[in-house]
Order: sequence, then C-alpha cells, then structure tokens
Amino acid sequence: MDRQRLSSIAHTHHPIASPIFGHNANRLLHRCGRRPNARILDLGCGEAAWTLQALALHVDGTADAVDTSPYALERAAAAAEARELADRITLHERDARSYVPDGDYDLVMCVGSTHVFGGFTDTLAHAGRHVNADGVLLVGEGFWQVPPTDAALAALDATPEDFTDLPELVDTAEAAGWTPVYAHVSDPAEWDNYEWSWVGSLTEWAIDNPGHPSAAEALGLARSHREGWLRGYRGVLGFATFVLRRLSPDRAV
Repeated sequence: MDRQRLSSIAHTHHPIASPIFGHNANRLLHRCGRRPNARILDLGCGEAAWTLQALALHVDGTADAVDTSPYALERAAAAAEARELADRITLHERDARSYVPDGDYDLVMCVGSTHVFGGFTDTLAHAGRHVNADGVLLVGEGFWQVPPTDAALAALDATPEDFTDLPELVDTAEAAGWTPVYAHVSDPAEWDNYEWSWVGSLTEWAIDNPGHPSAAEALGLARSHREGWLRGYRGVLGFATFVLRRLSPDRAV
C-alpha cells in the first residue's frame, strides 16, 4: 500500500494531522482575524480540517486547499459537503511548491507540512509570498524541547540540525521579516492524543481487515511508529504553531 493511503488511514480519528486539540486549533484561527470575506490558502492541507474550520469563522470567505494525496482530498471533499462548505472551498491535487494562485490571500496556512518546502525557513519564504500586505501566515513546526537523544534521532530519521529550539524558531521568523503575534505550544496530552490516534487508527484498520494484503504492513508500521515515539522522541520533539504578521518596514530585523 502506498504511503499516502497509509497516512490517510492513520489520520482517520485525527484529521487535524498535528498534535493539537481542536479547541486550540480554533483558538489559533480566532487569533488570525475574523475578516468575514477573507481569502484563505492551506498548503499541504491534508483533509482540510484547518481550512474548513477557518471558513466556518470567516462566514463569507473562500479557500483554496492544496495537497498531493488523493485520499486526503477525497475525505476533505466529503467533510466540506457534510459541513455545507463545498461551495466555498476549491481543492487542488498538486505539489504546494508549484501552486500558482490567482491573487493574494488574507490567511495562508501551513501546519505540520513544512517538510513540503524543505523546512521552516523555506516555508516562510514560499508560503509567505502568497500573503497580502496585511495578511497572516499560520505555520506549525517541530522543535527540540530538549537536546535530541540518539534514540529520538533514529526514530525520526533526523539529524540535530533538522530542528532548532523554540527561541531559535522565533529568531528565524523575525530574520525572515515575520513576527509572532500569538503562538501555541502543544502540550504532552496533545502529543499523546495525536500519536495514540495515529497508531490506533492503523492498528484498528489492520484488525478489521485481516484478509487485506496490506494488513500486516499497516500493523507493522503502527508498531514501529509506536516504538519510535515511546522509546525515542516522546518528550523530546515539541510542536509550535505561530500566528505571524509581517514586521513593519521601518522596524529593524
């Protein structure tokens, strides 16, 4: 089974696809502004959970949501229909790096998908170019809560340089011309909920589909992911979501 399909199954019970509780995602979106007719762009949208909630807050807004996974976008379309938001969202099955919009946006989001652009710094540059002068950039990124252990690096297939600490994330944003006006740092309960949902969804699918040719693969992936998290990066890797505004031109960066 291809990785996109496995990822879609893994996020069955957690469409936000980041270690964030729904009420905290909603609070972040409230802090992004409530312009009723906002134009919204979600890059690496997954099942478009962030996009749809943003549209619920921006009652006359419209959105473009971009992802390469047909499985995630199929679920996004179904969720949009269920929430009666399908007429205000356009789903694009394509690489977010090559997305060419037909105008600027009041809110651009890239939460948990910075790998698409090669990391936090490049996300600020590439996603930020779609934000209009007074707009908001919402970005969620991992960081080292403590110095990474060998077990954490092995589980994440990462190097120490792949993430910074939280203060350096803020410094990086400001060096790129952005500054946080609000942020949320995911707590241990949010991480546990996300990870147990991820491995649990795959495990349940494998149990419920014993004859499927990919059942053993799904169960094996769930077990290896669980081991990597519990014995590796649990309590080591953090996650922060920033509400970013451009620094004023006359302010030193």
